[in-house]
Amino acid sequence: MLNDKKVVVVMPAYNAEKTLVKTYNEIYKDIVDEIILTDDKSKDNTKDLAKDLNITTIVHKENRGYGGNQKSCYTAALKSDADIIIMLHPDYQYTPKLIPAMASMLAFDEYDVVIASRMLSDALKGGMPLYKYISNKFLTAFENLFLGQHLSEYHTGYRAFTKKVLENLPLEDCDEDFIFDNEMLALVKYYGYRIGEISCPTKYFPEASSINFLRSCKYGFGVLDVSIKYFLAYSGLYKSKIFKKDAKKLDINSELPYYHIKMSE
Repeated sequence: MLNDKKVVVVMPAYNAEKTLVKTYNEIYKDIVDEIILTDDKSKDNTKDLAKDLNITTIVHKENRGYGGNQKSCYTAALKSDADIIIMLHPDYQYTPKLIPAMASMLAFDEYDVVIASRMLSDALKGGMPLYKYISNKFLTAFENLFLGQHLSEYHTGYRAFTKKVLENLPLEDCDEDFIFDNEMLALVKYYGYRIGEISCPTKYFPEASSINFLRSCKYGFGVLDVSIKYFLAYSGLYKSKIFKKDAKKLDINSELPYYHIKMSE
């Protein structure tokens, strides 16, 4: 709890058995009220390890993809009456030690969304591949131009949101794969929410999850597509599926047949 607001950490997981304990141990339990992990039908023992750690664990019956996994995370967090929701990857690529700072930026109503930016630190020194660093810089410049923003990056997976943001964004209409992250930030800007950034050290190592070159290329083209669609919608020229005020939102009162929930003991 922070400033009388419930803080929930959500962790979208896929084969995170080797790094989950280390990630979990560095989460500040005196600030975080609940941890929710969604296992996207991992092939290892992620779900069993999560239960052993007393984490509320959601297990997908079928692999839904990174975006679909996040939808489960956020739906579960809203059902738990969270006021502040922080997405932290369980692969230990992002340090959990930033959680208090990120939560504070929201709890005291300075921002609606906070992203932990690798590009505000020395990403190359942290092991980010050069081609990813260059493409990140290019895509970010393109997005800032089309979205009218001044962010240092849009591609980090470490983010914090207020309850209000997750309740109002049409996330259900967003992609089920990696482009979900980019669509989400574009929607944050489209709906006029305040975005803050915090510097985040970068860690690349074999156990940390990362998409390969071909999927990175697909993601890059998807980013360009989202930016152009945002610009067209904002200009009133064409409103695509997600950039509509009447688009479908997450329904926390509906039954979700694609996963079952195993509550911590």
